Amino acid sequence: MTASETHRAINAVWRIESARLIAGLTRIVRDVGLAEELAQDALVAALEQWPESGTPDNPGAWLMATAKHRAIDVLRRGRRLEHKHEELGHEIELRRELSAPDLDAAIDDDMGDDLLRLVFISCHPVLSTEARVALTLRLLGGLTTEEIARAFLVPEPTIAQRIVRAKRTLAKERVPFEVPRGAELDARLSSVLEVLYLVFNEGYSATAGDDWVRPGLCEDALRLGRILAELVPKEPEVHGLVALMEIQASRLRARVGPSGEPILLLAQSRARWDQLLIRRGLAALERAEALGGAPGPYALQAALAACHARARTPEETDWARIAALYEVLAQVMPSPIVELNRAVALSMAFGPAVGLELVDALTSEPSLKGYHFLPSVRGDLLGKLGRFEEARAEFERAAALTRNAREREMLLERAAECARLSLRPSH
Repeated sequence: MTASETHRAINAVWRIESARLIAGLTRIVRDVGLAEELAQDALVAALEQWPESGTPDNPGAWLMATAKHRAIDVLRRGRRLEHKHEELGHEIELRRELSAPDLDAAIDDDMGDDLLRLVFISCHPVLSTEARVALTLRLLGGLTTEEIARAFLVPEPTIAQRIVRAKRTLAKERVPFEVPRGAELDARLSSVLEVLYLVFNEGYSATAGDDWVRPGLCEDALRLGRILAELVPKEPEVHGLVALMEIQASRLRARVGPSGEPILLLAQSRARWDQLLIRRGLAALERAEALGGAPGPYALQAALAACHARARTPEETDWARIAALYEVLAQVMPSPIVELNRAVALSMAFGPAVGLELVDALTSEPSLKGYHFLPSVRGDLLGKLGRFEEARAEFERAAALTRNAREREMLLERAAECARLSLRPSH
């Protein structure tokens, strides 16, 4: 294996193993920042040694052993110990653990629990939403600061500062390395799911930049969601979110044309939808429903996505069921955006005039003032009603509001088409 091949192999191993590595190390040193430094030290050692010695048979175990020994050295020298642990009892407990003959076994125990603890630390509500997203992608997704910055079109120093501040905040607030219980678990789990869905959505429909989709972010969110579903198998909303992401991800290839242009849902070639992801998504939805209880917002959105996935053609889509599901979702998660989507479903089920009536009622909603999807939907409905000049103005307004270059091009094309149609002689 050449040096470049070895480096590629190391990067692949790091992406897979880094979360487990940092999780296990955090349990030892009780400091997520120090744990990441130790994991990075192991990566540097791999970059130095593997090109000469070759990639080990179990590269993940090699990285863990290297980082673990480094952690032991750090703790034995007492580095940072005094100001990290004020209670003498905990210091004694740590030193007793360090001297235990079965240290390796102790560190390797409950790796799943460690990973779950790391998930809850990365998404702790004490951090801002932006910090949670950056830290989750860094610690659990294995992404570099540069990759995160590129994905979210944010300057690299900004992402670096977010990550550094997040680690400092976690240390300052003494956030425990544990899985919350009871009511706190529900609140914290909601934060975790929110972060994963934010990451996925940024990949599925980029808010800014030149690309309509960024599949890498979808893959990262989906991978972390699948891990979370294994760690908390009895939480229906976790399976609901995984189901939603699996089904949405199945359309990624069909969402973009040959030149990178957006292709909307009803115009997509369903032959390009990934049937394996659809089957996985439907199975995850079944698991969520089998756990019982009233469906949460993610399970409901997954049920909506399933309506599209089950339709072999756009004409077979059960729009009446979709509208009914949006009505339930509006009760569970009241939101003008949910109402806007319900309007689209109603227009498809009962005609554009029905949908337009609901959309018109939303035009005075303050939270939708800068939301480009509102004039876009209104333009679509006006166009279907033959009110092309009004539709053109709405598409132009939507184009001015979006920050995504591909979406802007598409909206301006639709505006131009409405302008052409408005000039046709009426009969």
